[in-house]
Amino acid sequence: MMPPAPPRFSITTGWPRLSCSAGTKLRAAISVPPPGAAGTMRCIGFVGYCAAAGGMAKGAASSTRERIAIGLVIARRRTNPRLPKKKAWPAERTSYALNSSGDCPRMASGARVTLALASRPMRLPNLLATAKGRLAAFFFLYITEGIPLGFAATAVATQLRRQDVGPAEIGAFVASFYLPWAFKWAFGPLVDVFASERLGRRRGWIIGTQILMAATLLSPVMLKLPGQLWLFTIILLVHNTFAAMQDVAIDALACGTLQEHERGTANGMMFAGASIGRLIGGSGVLFLMSYTGFQPTFIFVAGCILVVTALVVLPMREPPGPARPPVAGSRLRAAGREMHDFAVSSFRAFLGTRGAASGLLLSLLPPGAMCLGLSLQSNLAVELGLDNDEVAKLNAWSAVVAAASMVAGGYLSDRLGRRLMLSIYIACLGLPVLYLMSALTQHGWIMPVSPNAPSRPEVPAALVTALWIATLVYNLFNGLMYGTSSAIYMDVTNPRVAATQFTAYMALANLTISYSAAWQGIAIEAWGYPRTMLVDVIFGVACLALIPFMARKAGEAFADDAAPVRARALAGVLGLMCLAWLPYRAWHDAFGAAQPIAGTVFTLVFVGSALFLLAGWRELLPQRAVAQAA
Repeated sequence: MMPPAPPRFSITTGWPRLSCSAGTKLRAAISVPPPGAAGTMRCIGFVGYCAAAGGMAKGAASSTRERIAIGLVIARRRTNPRLPKKKAWPAERTSYALNSSGDCPRMASGARVTLALASRPMRLPNLLATAKGRLAAFFFLYITEGIPLGFAATAVATQLRRQDVGPAEIGAFVASFYLPWAFKWAFGPLVDVFASERLGRRRGWIIGTQILMAATLLSPVMLKLPGQLWLFTIILLVHNTFAAMQDVAIDALACGTLQEHERGTANGMMFAGASIGRLIGGSGVLFLMSYTGFQPTFIFVAGCILVVTALVVLPMREPPGPARPPVAGSRLRAAGREMHDFAVSSFRAFLGTRGAASGLLLSLLPPGAMCLGLSLQSNLAVELGLDNDEVAKLNAWSAVVAAASMVAGGYLSDRLGRRLMLSIYIACLGLPVLYLMSALTQHGWIMPVSPNAPSRPEVPAALVTALWIATLVYNLFNGLMYGTSSAIYMDVTNPRVAATQFTAYMALANLTISYSAAWQGIAIEAWGYPRTMLVDVIFGVACLALIPFMARKAGEAFADDAAPVRARALAGVLGLMCLAWLPYRAWHDAFGAAQPIAGTVFTLVFVGSALFLLAGWRELLPQRAVAQAA
């Protein structure tokens, strides 16, 4: 008796070519004509996973199971590429033979096998897997950094002024919002040591901090402003602490995932994302406020952050980093050791050359006039009668001008010299401030005027025009300056400790923004707008004396013989300022509203002194060991 002929199968698809990506789940629909009966019986079962990206030509046919197993790449795929190895399918189920009686009991000659994509939930892409995806990922991540800054410095500051909160209180509020960024270097060791391999070393921190950022933004929805401004300030201070932690984690993720040729473009995308975030949190919220009121905008801002968490961060799969050595002792001690290493590296880097030391002083001084980039501008806008939509338009155009000029500033400085162009930009920053100061003096707008005062003076149209012109021109020069200042800090940064030194420069620059917002708010109430603006211009050009010293010749070492002299000078200055705290403590009431500024300065002095002593002790230990051995 002759054995029955093997059934023939024709493989058909609904497309000219069946295309799939690695890991796509497929099913086979087998249509079998039952013997001696009309019609067909369908047997639909799981086949496997596509082994690799690609496809299979339509119309392929075979008469043997072996040929079908070869033709269907999926039929011999043992594991799903998207799953861990431990979830591999058992070895005895590797073939999924389509013509066996086990798969379809009434198999007969002429059965048709049709492949189709199995239905499965839509998966969001892992943006870190491709070059364009990485650029998009960091663009959206930096949007979440810009949103709270724009919300606090623009939308909330404007609303507080409308509720008759004084410039000094608003200045202190904005200053407190920037303060955590001045100490973000302290979060680096925590992010490095306390990491989850399952969630991703940096991804886990980003997810956690974004959830906490949203939670802290939702918590003050029921607060009564301005009566509970102190509590609102504390909540946003905590919020921005989480935002600074997120910034550290995002930067660490960028360092670990971006290719070298992608970093320049990625930095531009990051800045663009931060600018868009400030637009959303500032101008966007002000536009929305006209329809919803102030309190519901907290939900909008928190929702914007969580949208990025859900659509960008959760689908991301952070690539595994290099194996980390086991932590000796507790993780807290490991974080302390990293903090110690940071202090030593910063100590050596800051004092190693004249340029690096000049950069330290430069980062502690305002880079030109700053008042039109802080709360003074929003205070004036409210007092001059601009409604929320008009303030939103002013800030939106300012952000667009600043973003474009930052790109231009970096381009010009590369070709014409960074120190020359930075000096020009800083000097020019004072011009629009002096122009607006002159207009305010001319029209007699000297002291702050309550927006709710029953006998408000009439606002001249020329004064509103002057505010628009001064703000836009200021943001033009401010963008040019910021596009150059980061590069000049990089010029004096030691590549061996670049992350540490550059992070410290940027942290101190944020401290400068914080204390500038605080003192200007106090000065406006004490001196009025014109005199505050004049002092701001004079104080802003003081940094020009340091820029000539920030030159570094090609091939010059990052340490010179004068480093010990600079170390002793810095020790003397810190020691004198620590002693100055004693008389301040005895007569601090004489500082009045300026007490928060003095407190911030002394906090910086004490933290800097502690780091100096920590680093200096480490430097002296080898010398003591040598002396004892001798």
